[in-house]
Amino acid sequence: MKKRDGFEGEKNISIPEAAWKNAIKENPAMSQIYITALGYFPKATHHYRERRTGCRDNILIYCTRGRGWFILNKKRFEVGPNEYIIVPRTKEPMSYGSDQTNPWTIYWVHFSGKDMDYFNSGFKIGLYDGAKQILSNEKGLKLWEMMYENLEMGYSPENLINTNLCLYHFLATFLYPEKHNDVKVEDEKVKIKETVLYMKDNLKEKLTVELMAKKSELSTSHFSTLFRKATGMSPMDYFIHLKLQKACMLLYLSETKIKDIAAEIGYDDPFHFSRIFKKNMHVSPNQYRSLRRKKEDD
Repeated sequence: MKKRDGFEGEKNISIPEAAWKNAIKENPAMSQIYITALGYFPKATHHYRERRTGCRDNILIYCTRGRGWFILNKKRFEVGPNEYIIVPRTKEPMSYGSDQTNPWTIYWVHFSGKDMDYFNSGFKIGLYDGAKQILSNEKGLKLWEMMYENLEMGYSPENLINTNLCLYHFLATFLYPEKHNDVKVEDEKVKIKETVLYMKDNLKEKLTVELMAKKSELSTSHFSTLFRKATGMSPMDYFIHLKLQKACMLLYLSETKIKDIAAEIGYDDPFHFSRIFKKNMHVSPNQYRSLRRKKEDD
């Protein structure tokens, strides 16, 4: 079974050639490069496309999930998650489609222009370049959505020209990905990782959310939101999780007294430690140690 399109949840727009001719007549600058079609195929099972005489447009396919393949003149290229492929216009035979067991989810764009050979050589886009890795291109996907939503409003010259200006920015996020990384987001991820390491190195201390947020140079509320998004837990719950993880290791691997284990992970009151341990592990520290011994005896 092979499908060219018709996938549940897909988005697909092809721009009539006459509409572009009208827009270029109004603004000749748009003839340099312009979008001819774009689409989104989620989990495109059985997706297959064959072009025996090539394609007169450049094709960009960005795979966000799953896997697929591209064959150009009998040369095969694999395409995986967070990889993209740009194929310059060509008369060489080509075919492409999704993996049978792990079908790809793709965003794709066809674009053309009055001198695409010049464009492709200028940006070193070769026929057999294959797929390239890219960090999750959130900015590119937002621009794709903007282009799609704009084209849904019709093919007036204003809509097409606005879409085309977005196309330049969209292509730039793939051709120069390092220029479009969200530095702030990456910096915040690093701060959360550093906080987790700081927690692990200071299990005996009585850390607070305010202290950790200040160390990360973030407001308490913003820090807590970022931390929960990254770990699925609040900062204090995660800190307790690390403490109990250390306690389990000590109970399992040593004969250290429970009051000393409690002190080692920052609990002065062993009874308070035991209550927290039982609440999270559903057994007392003594029972956890007994279960370990029982497994060893078995």
